Amino acid sequence: MAIADLYQYILLFVLIGMVLGIGVLVLDKFMATSGMSNNSIETINGTINALKPVSTSWLPIIITVAVLAVILSLIVGAFANKTG
Repeated sequence: MAIADLYQYILLFVLIGMVLGIGVLVLDKFMATSGMSNNSIETINGTINALKPVSTSWLPIIITVAVLAVILSLIVGAFANKTG
């Protein structure tokens, strides 16, 4: 893996974060509209509450592990390609 190939992974993580963030915002705005039943409001609240731990705890951990794996693979690859 070369450094030039990393942009694809960075874009993937940014896209995942944007989709999660936009999804929560859309659900929040949808819940603010009038004419919804209590069951619909409870369902939307449940979905928002279920997505919050993903964005606050799991996503940073996944990104940190992925970045560390990329750095480790670059270091190992740099030493593996040296001829002595």
